[in-house]
Amino acid sequence: MAVTARNFLGSYFVKERLITVQYPEERSPLPENYRNFPFLVYDNDPQAGLRCVACKICEKECPPQCIYIVKSEDKKPDYVGKPQFYPATFDIDISVCMSCQICVEVCPFEAIKMDKVFELSRRERFDALLMRKSELAKSNTYYHEIHPVEATEVDAGLAKAAAEAEAKKKATAAAAAAKAAAAKATPPAPATSTATTTTTPPPAAAAPTPPPPSS
Repeated sequence: MAVTARNFLGSYFVKERLITVQYPEERSPLPENYRNFPFLVYDNDPQAGLRCVACKICEKECPPQCIYIVKSEDKKPDYVGKPQFYPATFDIDISVCMSCQICVEVCPFEAIKMDKVFELSRRERFDALLMRKSELAKSNTYYHEIHPVEATEVDAGLAKAAAEAEAKKKATAAAAAAKAAAAKATPPAPATSTATTTTTPPPAAAAPTPPPPSS
């Protein structure tokens, strides 16, 4: 009975055990792995720094087909300086999205992540629930705020990939420079003398012998 009484009273007075939350003045903290709808990550600039390269893998793998992407015609450098395409249009219909996170798992560029925002009520059911690129784009700083552990691991992986690409680029340039220097330092081979060959004309053909006179 003492355990029952302690639990009963604790459900009214211990803050960690209170069931009712005075929302929206009070909000229960969300765990880091909580997910709601996707968003696009950008570095520094929401346009030039967008990590998405419009590969359309997420669009193809999305079970409810709620992602719509149009690839750009020009390119911009990515986080390793390689020219890449970018999405001219990137829309997600959150009225269809089932928050399965498959788009996040298949993205090879760490460009799309799951958000924690759940207050997305709208007065209209259709166009208002279609989130476009300008609404989906959120900074890497915001990503670190909602998923600090995951974002740190992602940044470490991207930094490692960028360092490896830079080291490979420097090694290629050094090998090319060494090859050019070796070719420049090697003296040219001496010219070989060509012997004059006297061509003997073929012997002249012998004149035919006339037949003997008849008697």
